[in-house]
Amino acid sequence: MFVHLRLHTEFSVVDGTNRIDELAKAAAKDGQPALAITDLSNLFGAIKFYKEMRGKGVKPILGAEVFVEGEAGAAPSRILLLVQGHQGYLNLSELLARAWTRNVVKAQAICTWEWLQELGEGLIAIAGAQAGPVGQALMKGDDAGAAHLALRLAGIFPHRFYMEVQRAGRADDEAHVVAAVQLAARLNLPVVATHPVQFATADDYEAHEARVCISEGEILGNQRRVRKFTREQYFKSSAQMQALFEDLPAALANSVEIARRCNISLVLGKPQLPNFPIPPVNGQVLSVEDYFRHVSFEGLEDRLRLLFPDEAKRNAQRPRYVERLEFELNTILKMGFPGYFLIVGDFIQWAKTHGCPVGPGRGSGAGSLVAYALKITDLDPLEYNLLFERFLNPERVSMPDFDIDFCQANRDRVIDYVKDKYGKDAVSQIATFGTMAAKAAIRDVGRVMDMSYTFCDGISKLVPNKPGQSYTLAYPPDPKKEGDKNNYALELEPLLAERVQKEEDVKTVIEMAQKLEGLTRNIGMHAGGVLIAPGKLTDFCPLYQQPGSEAAVSQYDKDDVEAIGLVKFDFLGLATLTILEIAREFIMKRHKGQENFSFETIPLDDGPTYKLFSDGKTEAVFQFESRGMQGMLREARPSRLEDLIALNALYRPGPMDLIPSFVNRKHGKEVVEYPHPLVEKVLSETYGIMVYQEQVMQTAQVLGGYSLGGADMLRRAMGKKKAEEMAEHRAIFRKGAAEKNISEQKADEVFDLMEKFAGYGFNKSHAAAYSLLAYHTGWLKVHYTAEFFCANMTVEMDDTDKLKVLFEDAQKNFGLTFEPPDVNRGTYRFEPVTDKVIRYGLGAVKGTGQHAIDAIVAAREGRGQGPQGSTTGPFKSLFDFCVRVDKARLNKRTVEALIKAGAFDSLNLNRAAMVASIDRAFDFAAATLANVNQGGLFDMMGDDAHGSSTQEPDLVDAVPWGIKERLTQEKTAVGFYLSGHLFDEVAQEVRRFVRTQIDELLDSREPQILAGIVSDFRVINGQRGKLGLFRLDDKSGVIEASADEALLNTYRNQLKEDEFVVMMGRLQLDHFSGGLRVKVQQVWDMAGARARFGKYLHVVVGDKSPEVPRLVQEFPPCREESEQGTVLHGLRVRMGVRCVAEQGAAVAELQLGDASRFYPTDAALAAWSAQVGTGSAVVIYE
Repeated sequence: MFVHLRLHTEFSVVDGTNRIDELAKAAAKDGQPALAITDLSNLFGAIKFYKEMRGKGVKPILGAEVFVEGEAGAAPSRILLLVQGHQGYLNLSELLARAWTRNVVKAQAICTWEWLQELGEGLIAIAGAQAGPVGQALMKGDDAGAAHLALRLAGIFPHRFYMEVQRAGRADDEAHVVAAVQLAARLNLPVVATHPVQFATADDYEAHEARVCISEGEILGNQRRVRKFTREQYFKSSAQMQALFEDLPAALANSVEIARRCNISLVLGKPQLPNFPIPPVNGQVLSVEDYFRHVSFEGLEDRLRLLFPDEAKRNAQRPRYVERLEFELNTILKMGFPGYFLIVGDFIQWAKTHGCPVGPGRGSGAGSLVAYALKITDLDPLEYNLLFERFLNPERVSMPDFDIDFCQANRDRVIDYVKDKYGKDAVSQIATFGTMAAKAAIRDVGRVMDMSYTFCDGISKLVPNKPGQSYTLAYPPDPKKEGDKNNYALELEPLLAERVQKEEDVKTVIEMAQKLEGLTRNIGMHAGGVLIAPGKLTDFCPLYQQPGSEAAVSQYDKDDVEAIGLVKFDFLGLATLTILEIAREFIMKRHKGQENFSFETIPLDDGPTYKLFSDGKTEAVFQFESRGMQGMLREARPSRLEDLIALNALYRPGPMDLIPSFVNRKHGKEVVEYPHPLVEKVLSETYGIMVYQEQVMQTAQVLGGYSLGGADMLRRAMGKKKAEEMAEHRAIFRKGAAEKNISEQKADEVFDLMEKFAGYGFNKSHAAAYSLLAYHTGWLKVHYTAEFFCANMTVEMDDTDKLKVLFEDAQKNFGLTFEPPDVNRGTYRFEPVTDKVIRYGLGAVKGTGQHAIDAIVAAREGRGQGPQGSTTGPFKSLFDFCVRVDKARLNKRTVEALIKAGAFDSLNLNRAAMVASIDRAFDFAAATLANVNQGGLFDMMGDDAHGSSTQEPDLVDAVPWGIKERLTQEKTAVGFYLSGHLFDEVAQEVRRFVRTQIDELLDSREPQILAGIVSDFRVINGQRGKLGLFRLDDKSGVIEASADEALLNTYRNQLKEDEFVVMMGRLQLDHFSGGLRVKVQQVWDMAGARARFGKYLHVVVGDKSPEVPRLVQEFPPCREESEQGTVLHGLRVRMGVRCVAEQGAAVAELQLGDASRFYPTDAALAAWSAQVGTGSAVVIYE
């Protein structure tokens, strides 16, 4: 017999392609009694391995290959550690955690000898063959050193240390086997045979090598690449291993003996919460259960006082709240979860009282009245008919799971509070495992096979890319198994399948990528998951810390940490809460009587707010900002919060088709019908349409006689679509309906309807909580518009595209104006000056940053660190600025960016001169500082000694930038045109022949003529060659545009960043944004557009006549060769001459022939104007 004790899975990340499920099948098929997982420096896959092996009847052995520090400065080496039992598991977890959090050197997590000595109990150590400390010494011929290290390890692991031998196809294997066996005999140490398994079958060697090259950034064909692995390192059968070591039967037997000694039993699926410290109540010490009831009822009374200020009404309403609270409390206590609610309520209360806003709720937790009473959520579940059973089902015990939104800027403070309360060793975040998706696998494989990027990118782009769907490169099975939900790229994209069949290179890449697809590629951090353990985390799992990071995460993902009993709390960062908090600060600061302003007290029936939603003016309004959402709102015209909740739930794939019916029923254009009269109460708020999962549950309760807990289980079953389970539920539903005199036919009809809606119905609790937050942002936009935009633009200042949209929305739709950035008035944030004026935030200027802006403000307020930092008041010049601001936090590039943005215009309007003078200003500041540091010595010696240190020099003489240069530089600094628009220069003339503005475009099949400025121009490799993508901006709006490779070649001089163009193209619906885009067919610059769309140049002769032949010769028409011959592109001239007769003055006009045609560039028009003196020369358009 033989047991594999050394095996790398995909979770070794840098190497190993073994998939755990496939290993379990292979071990079981071969009759192997046990199998070990020993990934490099981690237990990432341990729980998955443990469960999979036990499921296949194979004994799981947990372990890891670890780095051990070298003695006397030697390089680290590797040994294998296997877990014998619970104590060994704890010690290995602690060892790995220490290595990753305390001793990472060159991305290697290294264990010290002292840690091995301290934590060796319960672990079996295996020497590491040639890679181990003993083996390395043996291969150097250092027998004494090898013996010393072997005895040191044997002392740390008494009766638990084994010498290791391998025959894996390496050149030095046999020499090491001989030396290791001899040393073991001399020292009386046992020997074990292992096989370093890296991949599943011999055919997987090339794929494994590709995996290693991907990790190392290497090329497979590089002859100088060090090959660390051999073709023999596949998962060999027990018989193969016995044949390989038939000369060392004891070494084989020891593999089985070690397996017999390793007996780890993990307790899975039993949640273990930290102990919540219970404070005394009125001097009494209460149990956690009694305290939980006490604070819940106390919190309910607080809520009732807020909901019903009138005492009589409060007393009348109290019974139904108390009844619901009692039901929830009893359910929570029966399930044993009061501590969970207390823990969550505690850190949320800390956040709310320490300047960290918390969302009103998220997910199904908003359906709990206990959560509302404990101020975990801020939405009354009874008011909006939210169900507790959707959150915590009394008929199916599972951990409650609150997803909590915190202000993004302060979320980490709350996590720090939790660490302080429960101990840093008890709190961490959670690992995530990034995998190789199909497209990435193709690109990675192509790169290591040294194929061109264009070739591989072209193949990867053939893999479908539908949002929300994943695709596999695997060959689709024939026939497909029932229930196979895989999306096979080779089935769905015929061109990909055709290329695989016809092109050998494509087939090679795809088949290699198939073997790597889905493997773990990298380790990340869960977006919000935080673990709080009842003691040290390493009593449950090891920790991992990304090199360069300060945050440790569990080595298990969210599923596995929950499996071992750790409880996950979701601390999610939500930018909207940060926006609301910044706006609240502005409101309290600017508006008298609003010093204690709170969004919790605003009315939920505000007419102007619902008008904002009905008008679709919801840019930057949480959840309702997309173009599609705005269009839906204009159709629906919501008039109450329930409408927002329903629309929020409906606007997603699936139920989106129901929106027209919902809108028509709301406005009386369609009859409201119900599946059965008994469900009218359930469906009336959504006009007879099932929108929410809760409505499916309530329908099951009302018609089928289900309890709400049972109805939740029905809803889950409907989502799984298991035929056998659904048949059972259908029978239960029919029986319950029959008891209410409902026919079987009608019962089946309603059941089918429920089944349909259960698949895409939305969680009402989540929709309600998020719609409340949306209402808050909408209310803010209506009533404190300047504060709304200031807060949003401050949070989004690093996203130029969003900033531009907000800037335009504020000006165009809400009549706000912006003061330009100004070093003498501005701060880091955007700030409201009046209800209609916003001061532009200096932090939004690219290349600045908060430290630099804070230094500017400090200097302005007399708190600067410069040589004259104590001077207060506005800066008087660029030189004064540089003298007063701390240069440690401000560099030349920052000053240049601020000048280009116009932030120094209050000091001098010549931006060109200011930019040219930056070096001079910094030199002046340095000289001034040197003077100050020398005690003013030079000043006492007089101006001649060091005049430059006290007398400001002049700015460098420079020609001021023209409008285009100024705006272009402004765009470089800010991301868009701030003080004007490049389109302004040509707008008056352009609108004479391009009459449709971008913001007026409607979907049409007719070609459209558009004009604007090119921005965000880029070229990508498309399926049919190069594709130019850009945005066309005419100040009224922006549209995405695309031009194929032929057009790019033809119009390369016109299609450039910040250039004006006129273009013809066809409109297409942009499914991603919900708006329109244009496919370009033809492009003109201004001169070309004049020639194409102008009728003629109307010249009225003044005090002198133009020299027409000379002008035509200087600006000849463009010639284009076509199938019809030579085509001239130019503008004809119509001459007008004033004639004076007895009857008065008149103008005689003469149409000049084709010989007068010229190309109407700006220079040509200027020349014509100059030639006619007091006359005029104007292009006439149709």
